[in-house]
Amino acid sequence: MNLSTRNAELASATVNDVRWASVVSRESKSDGAFVYSVRTMGVYCRPSCRARLARPENVRFHATARDAEKAGSQPCKRCKPDQPTIHFAIGKCSMGSIVVAKSVRGVCAILMGNHPGQLVQDLRHRFPGANLVAILTDRKSEGSGDLELLVSKVKSFVEAPASGLDLPLDIQGTAFQRRVWLALRNIPAGSTASYTDIASRIGSPKSVRAVAQACGANALAVAIPCHRVVRANGDLSGYRWGVERKRTLLDREARE
Repeated sequence: MNLSTRNAELASATVNDVRWASVVSRESKSDGAFVYSVRTMGVYCRPSCRARLARPENVRFHATARDAEKAGSQPCKRCKPDQPTIHFAIGKCSMGSIVVAKSVRGVCAILMGNHPGQLVQDLRHRFPGANLVAILTDRKSEGSGDLELLVSKVKSFVEAPASGLDLPLDIQGTAFQRRVWLALRNIPAGSTASYTDIASRIGSPKSVRAVAQACGANALAVAIPCHRVVRANGDLSGYRWGVERKRTLLDREARE
């Protein structure tokens, strides 16, 4: 088989792979689903990489960055495919601004505050190695529909907790934090629990302070309802997104 015939076969295999269309359109929503390497360059890229499109006969697809590196490729310095991708959008509700962020596994952050810029900085601080992609939900663009729906669900829950909040979550934390957060998710809307209660529920009754720290480290406001945790005497304690927001959330849940 001569070289031109071999290249034609390789090109045909690439073009007929459904992933090639994502590369051609530089589809950011496919970031994290796969990477592709360019044989002549010795690098691998995200589907959304803005570099010049490679010839299809030189392209190989890989399920993960690790697979591409095992095959001998290095990460592209432009699109940094060895870093996780997180898409985020900013919304508004009666409590101020909300940032909803999503990885390929699910919603990884819900942040609330007064200033969107500060929330984005908080997101960068929480995921320092991630490639953050802002999605404008008020414009018809790639990925805007999915995030618009997620933002809408969060806003609806904030305004009317009885509507419930069913989201695919990407919960990232230590084993202890995850145990605490699971216990928080089991607190029914309209109810509260103390830090001491949570420590007992997870089988670590002496870890009250660590439970409070886990609540403070929660990046998924309302989805992991740390606002339902109060002091042993029933008083409200600190809340990462403001005690008044905590009071409002509890009042709304108590009325429904």
